[in-house]
Amino acid sequence: MATITIPSSQGSSAPEDRIEIDLKEPWLAAILAWMLPGLGHLYQGRTGKGILFFVCVLGTFFYGLYLGNGKVVYASVPWEQQFRWQYLCQLGVGLPSTPMLWQRSKSLKDANHHGFMAPPRRGPFETTDDSGNDARQPSELAKWTVDSHPYFELGTVFTVVAGLLNILVICDAAAGPLLITPPPEKKQKKDTPDEKSS
Repeated sequence: MATITIPSSQGSSAPEDRIEIDLKEPWLAAILAWMLPGLGHLYQGRTGKGILFFVCVLGTFFYGLYLGNGKVVYASVPWEQQFRWQYLCQLGVGLPSTPMLWQRSKSLKDANHHGFMAPPRRGPFETTDDSGNDARQPSELAKWTVDSHPYFELGTVFTVVAGLLNILVICDAAAGPLLITPPPEKKQKKDTPDEKSS
């Protein structure tokens, strides 16, 4: 169990003015914060922050999924991209992003496997572009990019940002709030009218 003591809002560090926050088990709070954004804060009793992080991080993640037609979160496969760094960032969101790892393992066994968060399949694929022209794309990823242009890239950015934001949430759950104590007030000696005249 860990506690953190912060000064009061007036900057007083006297024992009776201090505020103590029980961080409980910081390592467990960090794991819970990774599993579901805000869950670590709820475990610590920091309800306001927990709800705020839950809404903001998951809202950003699912909005990105919506923009990319549910196709922007997937893990790399050898025939498409040997290393896709975006999914490492997306994993920061926790359990909501983990189906992509399960789907990747299924795709490695069956290259034609498709589904929610499954990686793109080998091509070619027929599609229709924005101008209404029929086009043949070399892979499913190229088809997704054409079909959702420009929202595929934008959705990827939103999901990556959500994962990176949750890394900060995890750090806050593990270490507690950032403490910035105000400097002690310096009393300015004011000149009295008598001193000015002399």
